[in-house]
Amino acid sequence: MTIKQGDALPEATFTKPGEQGPESVSTADFFKGRKVALFSVPGAFTPTCSAKHLPSYIEKEAELKAKGVDEIACTAVNDAFVMGAWSKAAGADGKVTMLADGNGDFVKAIDLVLDGSKFGMGTRGQRFSILVNDGVVEQLNVEAPGEYKVSSAEHMLTQL
Repeated sequence: MTIKQGDALPEATFTKPGEQGPESVSTADFFKGRKVALFSVPGAFTPTCSAKHLPSYIEKEAELKAKGVDEIACTAVNDAFVMGAWSKAAGADGKVTMLADGNGDFVKAIDLVLDGSKFGMGTRGQRFSILVNDGVVEQLNVEAPGEYKVSSAEHMLTQL
């Protein structure tokens, strides 16, 4: 069943790019006791994700934090090395935390999987954003196929 507003995030493990290499972090530890703006993209370095989605959160970082967001995080079904390279290329370091969901375990657990096989991308995560408050979904914004509207930083700002 797809996650919904009011649900606690399920247990899953992300991999963050770190200075010493990939670092594992559980959903329980990452989201505990704080408000996190999490957004998911179908893939690092893909057109809409690189031209619009990630840049919206980089540009709106100060506004989101001024409205009570403790951290902004991006997830994709990519490995930590790709997510780290994308962060550097996009200028997201220090602004958006990259959470690799390399095997798609998180998007499977919340039932927001995208079948990108017709594009040669395999199983990915749908485009969405979640405002998480102490591990609980406060806002959930899932895009219609091919859309980029409700998962943007601009839209999330209207929900804070």
